[in-house]
Amino acid sequence: MQHHDAKESLGNTQTVSLFRDSSSVPSPKRRLLVIDDDEAMRGMIRHRLQREYEIVDTGDATEALALALEHRPDCILLDLTLPLFSGLELCQTFCSLSHTRMTPIFVITGQSASDHQDACLNLGATKFFQKPLDFGQLKASLKALPAIERKDRRAEVRVRLKVVLKLLGKEANGKEFELLTYTDDVSVSGFSCRCPISLKGDTVIQVFQPGGAGERLVGDARLIHTEWAGLPWQACGFLFTKKKSVWIL
Repeated sequence: MQHHDAKESLGNTQTVSLFRDSSSVPSPKRRLLVIDDDEAMRGMIRHRLQREYEIVDTGDATEALALALEHRPDCILLDLTLPLFSGLELCQTFCSLSHTRMTPIFVITGQSASDHQDACLNLGATKFFQKPLDFGQLKASLKALPAIERKDRRAEVRVRLKVVLKLLGKEANGKEFELLTYTDDVSVSGFSCRCPISLKGDTVIQVFQPGGAGERLVGDARLIHTEWAGLPWQACGFLFTKKKSVWIL
């Protein structure tokens, strides 16, 4: 019996695989919001970063907040010298809203670092860059950013409120911890707070609220998400599993 090569039997017909290697499918680009009233600077940033990132840009500070809420960027590049509103005011606004407070903010300015760096970082900015930009350093800092979890984990209304809490529990390595912290926002069933401790998923902790009459045990809460894991500004969201006294809401 004579065997024919598959290519011969198919003649000039080209065989196309219906299955794609999932590793060859490119992942979606991360999104940057560039806020700078200098059109040439926005153009330069777009030119240097558009291969790796999706760029949304504006020179209008009044438009910036709407764009941030609409496009949910992975990082905001913010110039300090803007007309109408200062970059410091805009930075503070981004860090105070629940939809943007976890978005990293890279401040980019031609002003002296000694004049504004501490103020920006205290307001919640993640990095401070002086012009002319070192794009190598900027790209490295962008690449190092962790991915932002975009789904809204608590459908309840959240109130931005600072409440001092004491948390007791066990770290991922089994060691017991006691942490005095404050909430970033609260809801009827849970809260988000700064928590730089490494915790396993679904870890249950005890929540105490200090007061003038001493500490009050609020109840037990379970870890439901972590933002910026492993970084000094790590934040954790907790959902109450058992309440033993009155909560804030």
